[in-house]
Amino acid sequence: MQNILELKQVSAGYKDNIILEDVDFTVSPTGFVGVIGANGSGKTTLLRIILGLNKPMKGQVLFHFNGVGCTAGSKAASQHIGYLPQVAMFDRKFPMTVHDVVLSGLTGKIGLFKHFSRTHRDKADQVMQQMKIHHLRKMSIGELSGGQMQRVFLARALINEPRLLLLDEPNTFIDKGFEKGFFDVLKELNKTIAIVLVSHDIGMVSSFVKTIACVNRSVYHHDGNEVTREILENYNCPIDLITHGELPHRVLKTHPHQEGAVCHCLLNAKQVQK
Repeated sequence: MQNILELKQVSAGYKDNIILEDVDFTVSPTGFVGVIGANGSGKTTLLRIILGLNKPMKGQVLFHFNGVGCTAGSKAASQHIGYLPQVAMFDRKFPMTVHDVVLSGLTGKIGLFKHFSRTHRDKADQVMQQMKIHHLRKMSIGELSGGQMQRVFLARALINEPRLLLLDEPNTFIDKGFEKGFFDVLKELNKTIAIVLVSHDIGMVSSFVKTIACVNRSVYHHDGNEVTREILENYNCPIDLITHGELPHRVLKTHPHQEGAVCHCLLNAKQVQK
């Protein structure tokens, strides 16, 4: 099976500051990759390279959609990629309704100044129903809670029926009432599309993804979703998870950190049920 995404010997950064170096990274058509890494490790740069927002200093970023190859930033690529940005980065004062935001996800397919047809609007209604936000369709985006905005932007990412879905810290603003539903949607979507999910929450990532990629100047892509000692060493950041009660969990041994620190890790604890 041909990979849907391939990064080949990609290096990227800003001017003389190299953030990613000689990265080889692939995603299969039904891959679900959790991308982890410390602040400044290159997670955002990796996403921007895949989206075509940044050009690599060297190397290639290739896509294969329906057997046809294309490069990052091309119109062909944008038509098949859905992107859920960090909600915190969106300007709440921007004068758009929920319906307008969801429809804007079709811009890459139909063009920037094209009119939306009845079919497009019906598709927007359908995806808003799926995300349980149809009752918010006429509200200004600035009136929404963080969790509601997250649903709106996921609907925007899905309306284009992408083959590859990129999620940047999607759990930051998910309200508890939608959290399970959110990941149920991702699990269902992953039957037919590839997903790359960037998160600082290792416990959350390991619970839902199929494989884990650690970003630390390079990208270390591991088979399986178990958080191993190797991953934690590459993660290069102390991790603490505090829980209440007798919860099932896995305890990893204390190990020396890359920079000499000691990291005590408690992972995969289940959420406390009231």
